[in-house]
Amino acid sequence: MTRLHARRAELIATKLDAGWKLTSPQPGAFHPTIIKGPLLPRDVVGTLAVLGHTIELVVPAGVTGWIDNELGPRTVDYGDPIAVLVPAGAGFAEVTTTAVEAEQHATGGPVFRAPTSGRYYGRPSPDKPAFVTAGGEIDVGATVCLLEVMKTFNRITYDGPRARVREILVAEGADVNAGDPLLGLDPIDLI
Repeated sequence: MTRLHARRAELIATKLDAGWKLTSPQPGAFHPTIIKGPLLPRDVVGTLAVLGHTIELVVPAGVTGWIDNELGPRTVDYGDPIAVLVPAGAGFAEVTTTAVEAEQHATGGPVFRAPTSGRYYGRPSPDKPAFVTAGGEIDVGATVCLLEVMKTFNRITYDGPRARVREILVAEGADVNAGDPLLGLDPIDLI
């Protein structure tokens, strides 16, 4: 596992008549994140503390919507409800690919975010080449950077679809928080 401090697990999604029910993939102490706007696949809903480890709970692929229930910290078991997502309507804006594309266009495109906090290092050592460079391509398993936490260097790898690095958004040696954008990406169309 390359993410020592922020493992991820998908919530269990059950289709409802109007929306989705997201449930816990295992027992633990649930702590929600602050969510603004609609939830999209791979968005973090909160964290689950399990035996001293923190696991980020993410929305599974193919699931979108607005949270329709109050999220609060609590202890959960396997299959306990975490959130109910509803589609557009009842005062919620519609979640469409067009809305997602508009949001990405406003931010300059998709980004790769830090899975945990730490000090950013874009190369294995000062005299070595960078893991990624602007204009270069990355694919699943490519090392993006090292994040240092208390003199421990955690190798962060890319787990998305093949993309071209538009820009590196973090300075060498800068401190980042979990969720901060590290790379601006441009998708590569596979023909």
